[in-house]
Amino acid sequence: MHTKAWVADELQYAQLGDTRRHQRLIRIVSDMADHPTATIPESCGSWSATKAAYRFWSNPHVDAASIRQAHQQRTFARLAERSDTGEPQTFLIVQDTTNLTFNTQRRRKQDLGYLDHANQWGLKQHSALAVSSEGVPQGIVYQEIWARDPDNYGKKHQRRKKNTQDKESQRWIRTTQAIQEKLQEQDTPNTRWIMVADREADLYDYLAMERPRNVELLVRVAQTHRCVHGEAGHLLQAVQDSPIVGTVQVEIQPSGNRSARQATLTVRYQKLRLKPPQNRKVADRGPEVPGWVILAEEVTPAEGIKPIVWVLWSSLEVACFEDAVLYLHYYALRWLVERYHFVLKGGCCVEELQLATADRIERAVATLNVVAWRLLWLTYESRRCPEQSCDGILESHEWEALALHRHQKHGEPMSFPLTPPTLAQAVTWIAQLGGFLGRRGDGEPGVKTLWRGLRHLHDLASMWRLCRDSIGTQHSGDPPGSLSLPDLNLFVGKG
Repeated sequence: MHTKAWVADELQYAQLGDTRRHQRLIRIVSDMADHPTATIPESCGSWSATKAAYRFWSNPHVDAASIRQAHQQRTFARLAERSDTGEPQTFLIVQDTTNLTFNTQRRRKQDLGYLDHANQWGLKQHSALAVSSEGVPQGIVYQEIWARDPDNYGKKHQRRKKNTQDKESQRWIRTTQAIQEKLQEQDTPNTRWIMVADREADLYDYLAMERPRNVELLVRVAQTHRCVHGEAGHLLQAVQDSPIVGTVQVEIQPSGNRSARQATLTVRYQKLRLKPPQNRKVADRGPEVPGWVILAEEVTPAEGIKPIVWVLWSSLEVACFEDAVLYLHYYALRWLVERYHFVLKGGCCVEELQLATADRIERAVATLNVVAWRLLWLTYESRRCPEQSCDGILESHEWEALALHRHQKHGEPMSFPLTPPTLAQAVTWIAQLGGFLGRRGDGEPGVKTLWRGLRHLHDLASMWRLCRDSIGTQHSGDPPGSLSLPDLNLFVGKG
């Protein structure tokens, strides 16, 4: 079996207690990366490999946390490599929670909990994804998976009586604390880390938590009527009293029935001090929390479209309009963690796994994390550095097969030896295998067409490697391992 070099590199820190388990993990990730959306038997390619994958996920000696930590450790190493350049760096840690739903398989699975409704059963998953300031996903740096206790269903109204540490919302604090512990092990004085979260993280205890000097928060406000220090009384009124400092164009991403569109937002900002919750005992109230609030409101939205209103709280100083625009851009990148969950569930088909227990599902999710991240990374890296060579990202037989298929399909002349295409060209060609048309108004290929195309690329590349290695015909002047034009014509269908 030909192992992908990037998989072995990404999982080099895995500590599973046995070399054979490590090799099996690499094999499973390689197979899944080659066959997005495929079933386990289809990905593995044989009955023996399929049984081995299921045994791996059923093995109680395989710790899901160890698999996650391997990817997390490699991610932090990747971030440290970028920080070693000596230039100031900014990385975002974007967080989100999603549901892993297994309604149709509830009777066959154990240890599941209720989700948002009584008839929804599955697991909750909270993920923290590291993202560069340019918008390229760097890897998962923290993740939790848990099942809600069915006995707690219907007791949501009692949550106000609980302390934060006894609520599910403690996950935001727990995630940030765990990441900060890892950051303390990193010697990156020139790096700034920004924790970006949606409205679920709008918690006084989260905003007031202790943080190192280079860790900041950027959170969308849910409780806009929070009490603040000063005459305004509450947060939203205080920032609305501030003057408009400018307007900005933002790309609104599609979601549900909402289509993608450009929106024009007016921008205001104000420095405020948040008061602690008034429903706590005086002895339990913490200090006022200083920070900056940014208000971005859509002007003249199209008829029937709900206008965008973003209220962001940040520990970052907003000294000017450009700072506010930059932080709005950072918040917009939070969408990438939603895309990661989309890839995990839609591209890796986690919710369709035929695994009987929650702990087996957790091992499978830990395994597929690497595949989902890689698909997302490839999509956005090709946009950030379109002119870099794909050699080293795709293996030689992959980009060779892709180039040959492209030349044959369009009747383009081929020159030998083949030259690796740019990363943008390769990603576009892969996406076209998955249905991307590449018309003038189609924009950049998305992750969905990319994972569809990768399945076709695997078949093309496997056949090309077999043809190249099996024929083994050496011609005068040809480099080792090359084929002559007649031999190549056999592969592309012209012989």
